Amino acid sequence: MKRLIGPLVVSVITVLFAGVLIVNKPQPEVGEAAVNRIGVYVERATRTGARAEVTVYGEVRPRVQIDVISEVSGRVTRVSPRFIEGGSIGAGDALLTIEDRDYVLAVSEARARLAARRLELEQALADADVAKKQLAGEANPSDLALKKPQIAQARAGVQAAELSLSRAESDLSRTQISLPFDARITETMVDEGQYVGAGRTVASVFSTDVAEVRLPLTDADIAALGVPIGYEADEGAGLRVQLSTDIAGATRKWTGRLVRLDASLDPRTRSTFGTVEVANPFDVADGDMPMAPGLFVAADIEGRTLADVLAIPAAGLRAGGRVFIMNNDDLLEVRSVIVAHATASVAYLSSGVEEGDRIIVSPIRNPVAGMALSAIEETADPVQLSAG
Repeated sequence: MKRLIGPLVVSVITVLFAGVLIVNKPQPEVGEAAVNRIGVYVERATRTGARAEVTVYGEVRPRVQIDVISEVSGRVTRVSPRFIEGGSIGAGDALLTIEDRDYVLAVSEARARLAARRLELEQALADADVAKKQLAGEANPSDLALKKPQIAQARAGVQAAELSLSRAESDLSRTQISLPFDARITETMVDEGQYVGAGRTVASVFSTDVAEVRLPLTDADIAALGVPIGYEADEGAGLRVQLSTDIAGATRKWTGRLVRLDASLDPRTRSTFGTVEVANPFDVADGDMPMAPGLFVAADIEGRTLADVLAIPAAGLRAGGRVFIMNNDDLLEVRSVIVAHATASVAYLSSGVEEGDRIIVSPIRNPVAGMALSAIEETADPVQLSAG
């Protein structure tokens, strides 16, 4: 009996001790489950006014580019020192002079014929006056008797002689070949002492008073500019255009005006062309670069005014006209927006967001509305806006 009591006491004590340990064990802390948030970059939408701006590219060309053709024949007796490839010629300056001896003689002969025809007219008028007095008593004298046909013939002779003199003087003036505009010479085909015939090309030139740039414009570009197809600006007006290109190790800039749009669309591309004019492209100072034909330039055109729009970075505009917003609960919100205008850096929205909304500008893999987010970086002044 004593042998059974000992083990039993030990068992009871062990059970009691284990119970005490179980009752007094520390309780685990209970907390909220951790949320896995995705880090994103955000920038705030800003309410502003601005101008729509269109950037397109085109090639510079002269407004006038022609072949200079001799209108008379003869030997070249003199050429201008600037009659060389690349030379500049002012309006009215003689490029070259053709021997004028025969043309001076033709003018003298034409003047002599005119003097003779005028004398014949005076004689016919005098004869008519005598005939009128002699036939004063005759009833219904004929026109021939009154010398009327002779007067008409003499007057026609005078008119023909005057035209002949005008043509001779014109031919004489054409012995000096000049241009009605300032120009640069691209090629010369004759030289001093060479005989040229009427209709012979003597040089190729282009004007330097105005340079043009033809720019392809899409339907969206035309909408941003706010002008219709077939638009023509008033004299001295037109949309302002900033032209630029990299040449000779530096960025060169010029200012021009969009003066007209073509009145038709290209059936293949569904686009049209606008023409920008730059006045005096070769008038430069301090060693600056002229706007030479053949340059390929970028054109930033100022379009219509955008009033009361929301500006966001272009990276915040998603496919399908949507934006991703980090709302006040730090959750992803997907909104559809109406885009008033967009450039490579800024999108202007007319609806869909509010001022101060946090626009997500970084990529999100498998975006789902309501997913938890964490802002990695916020920019207080995210967008540099053009003045409106």
